[in-house]
Amino acid sequence: MKQIVMSMMVAAVLGFGVLAHATGNGAPSGTHYNLNILGKDNCAGDDLTGSQRHTIQVLLQFQDNPNGILATQLDKRNKIFLVADIDFHVLDGNACDGDGAAFALPTNVVSAYTVWVRALGKPGGSATMTTCATGSGLDGVLGTADDEIVCSTENVVLLRTSGKQRFVNVTKELTTIALDTDGDGIADLRVPLFDSSLMDYFWNFSNNGLRLAQLRFYPR
Repeated sequence: MKQIVMSMMVAAVLGFGVLAHATGNGAPSGTHYNLNILGKDNCAGDDLTGSQRHTIQVLLQFQDNPNGILATQLDKRNKIFLVADIDFHVLDGNACDGDGAAFALPTNVVSAYTVWVRALGKPGGSATMTTCATGSGLDGVLGTADDEIVCSTENVVLLRTSGKQRFVNVTKELTTIALDTDGDGIADLRVPLFDSSLMDYFWNFSNNGLRLAQLRFYPR
């Protein structure tokens, strides 16, 4: 992305707390929202909507890295688009089709929640989750033909090993985008979800055989 809107600078420094009391599986104890991402050879043929749904289907074997491509060329398969709302709920549970999945999160998710994940399902699979969004292209203006996809320099690597799987804290990786704005290979700016300097935030789920990723969102 050629230009970075100056308002993004307010998000350059963010704190990410960790709840003190943990369970035996590595996650905090207490009330939480649970989301399961299911890897499928053949996904359902509709959008899998419903206010009580806690699952999103993705293709079991699909890998891509959309960073830097034109937004108009984005392949939306295995993309989970993120929508600011008052609470957590699945809007579209099918990420295998041409319009991707959609997941609503509270507008204040960055400051009010921590995010934890573990890989489950049959041992041997892996996946990479990366937070991405649409940014302005050469003209520095969002919503124009040269808009491009920008993805965080950080990601979440999920490996389904044998034995008990423990949750890990992935709050900053899944609620912010780390950017290298000067091209020196070092991230120097962190943009929180739903910051107005970018738009159409999503998680890119590049899957290499992982059948289940379990996410939990805990109030801080």
